[in-house]
Amino acid sequence: MNWIKIAAVAALLGCPGVAVAKQAFSCGGAAVLGGAQLNCSHVEPKAPPQFCTFSWALHTTAGDQKIVEGSFLLPPGASNVTVYQGSGFDSALSDPIVICRGNK
Repeated sequence: MNWIKIAAVAALLGCPGVAVAKQAFSCGGAAVLGGAQLNCSHVEPKAPPQFCTFSWALHTTAGDQKIVEGSFLLPPGASNVTVYQGSGFDSALSDPIVICRGNK
């Protein structure tokens, strides 16, 4: 469940003071033409470095499913960093799931 949905439910339940923090990172990925790539940027200059993990379900050119996973550190100012790149994939079965937390 994303934070916007949680805040909306909390507001409906009358829970004052629920705040939704802006994410300090932005990521996007694609799987086409035999390859897959996931790129991320640190988008909040005052936020600390972000320690991130990802999981992504991809479809292989052989017709199988493969889950790729990993972790990375995203320092402030990092822009369009390739955090995963692989070959042998023709499509994504899911959007990449990326979870980050501030690393002080």
